[in-house]
Amino acid sequence: MSTHFSKTFLRYKWLYLLMVPGIAYYIIYHYVPMFGLVIAFKKYNLMKGLWGSEWVGFDNFRMIFSSPEFPSLMRNTILISVYRILFNMLPDVMLALILNEIRAPWFKRVVQTITYGPHFLSWIIVYGLVFSFFAPGAGLVTTFFRDMGWGELDVLANSEYFRPLLVTSDIWKSTGFGAIIYLAALASINHELYEAAVVDGAGRWRQMWHITLPGIREVFILLLILRIGHIMDAGFEQVYIFLNARVYDVGDILDTWIFRRGIEQMEFSVPAAMGVFKSVIGLVLVIGANKLAKKVGGSGIW
Repeated sequence: MSTHFSKTFLRYKWLYLLMVPGIAYYIIYHYVPMFGLVIAFKKYNLMKGLWGSEWVGFDNFRMIFSSPEFPSLMRNTILISVYRILFNMLPDVMLALILNEIRAPWFKRVVQTITYGPHFLSWIIVYGLVFSFFAPGAGLVTTFFRDMGWGELDVLANSEYFRPLLVTSDIWKSTGFGAIIYLAALASINHELYEAAVVDGAGRWRQMWHITLPGIREVFILLLILRIGHIMDAGFEQVYIFLNARVYDVGDILDTWIFRRGIEQMEFSVPAAMGVFKSVIGLVLVIGANKLAKKVGGSGIW
């Protein structure tokens, strides 16, 4: 075994050498920081350091689960994440299918440029655009509603509109870039299948149903599994920027709570325990979703 490994290593030594930077990156920035998870089981004190702080076991987890805020945080996090999965994945597929059907190259490039552009904007800029439209009493849309005599429109500070606003702005920002993966999958479909379908008399809709959609099914399942694994991450950056005091009951999520307790209040142990809880739930969901996908569709991540 060792002789075979040595021969293989010598034969592909330059390829192994190319792997070193990537492996080093993950070891340094992803695996070494995992030793910091011990903070979740301690009453961490900056002055005493990681190893000098008092060991408290699962007290931090008990504090989280007994907190009156925990049910609301979990509900908001899961609901916002589920809304993202339900309403954000289909627009990616639909845009990719539309772009795939466009036959004029110049028009296709124009549409791609317009739809990809918002992805490169920060959420600060996106919120600035939303604020310019829906600012209470001064936004473009709110002013139009008032001038038309339809009453005052309150979107940013209304708990009924907060989650739809998050989902809508995320669709606008990420759909164009999300379609790239499906376009790559569409490009890998054998064009002879379409030619054979045309010979058999299949129209464009039949070709899409029997060739195009099955061709991107595995990619869709893969992305769905990954999104389910991140269901405890409801998009901290966007939520934190859009959040205000009047929508805390529907918008406050686990990550915003962790930020307030860990960064603003300098209390690291309890947020670290919350992070461990999120990671465990995410791991369980990924494993479960992968097994379910393999049973239903025959394919998964591994």
